[in-house]
Amino acid sequence: MPPSDEHKDAERDASRETRGIDYSSVESRRSAASGRSMSAGRRIYYVLGLPLLRGLLRLLSATYRTQPLIGAQHIQPFIDSDRVCAPCYWHQHHVLCSAQVRRWVREGFKACFLVSGSVDGEVPARIARAWGAEVIRGSANQSGALALRDMQAMMKRGYSIITTADGPRGPKYEFKAGTVLMARIGGVPLLPIACAADRAWYLDRWDNFMIPKPFARVCVGIGAPHEIPRSMPLDQIETARESVQLAVMSVMRECEHAVLH
Repeated sequence: MPPSDEHKDAERDASRETRGIDYSSVESRRSAASGRSMSAGRRIYYVLGLPLLRGLLRLLSATYRTQPLIGAQHIQPFIDSDRVCAPCYWHQHHVLCSAQVRRWVREGFKACFLVSGSVDGEVPARIARAWGAEVIRGSANQSGALALRDMQAMMKRGYSIITTADGPRGPKYEFKAGTVLMARIGGVPLLPIACAADRAWYLDRWDNFMIPKPFARVCVGIGAPHEIPRSMPLDQIETARESVQLAVMSVMRECEHAVLH
């Protein structure tokens, strides 16, 4: 049987560590396949443009007609205690779902976002940190095993890991087995989250990234926790992956029904 992607990542990371690469730096975790880097010009662009972007998002979200949160009873026990979970939603839904996580952080929820190590991940990483959340930078191709190690450390500290489960490159709505593996390592439940808007812009990219239009009716929903015990056999991970994928899709359909009826 050929080695799994996780095993390949671990071997590659170990090899690079023996060559003296410092993976505490996000620059070392960027994909070697990308020619983009954090240039001085790009740093200035982020410093000047990020406050404007955050202001525009706040202004836009203030116009939304927000439906009651579906499944609030599923997240409240994790807000009210030190219990750890692994909220997961589609990459397409990041605007609304991450904003919902921000509300939980204000209530004391200890959140840690997994954000791509690519240059494109700089903006969401900086926004999450501004909210008071922790951030782990990692790439599925370049530093997957290191990201798993960091997530395990954060879960031991009581932080719930937030993932876009079909990211960073899709396919859209395909739940990644690595998210299930992360939950298994920590012995924490996966918490399906989804959202919908009655009108929105959809970007022309792999995830059809959704930005609800001004005054859109929006809804966020949470499904029942899916327990992923540490004792789960590896040959059951695919079954768990399919089950949680269906759960996220089910919550999404429930949100769509809420905003359209």
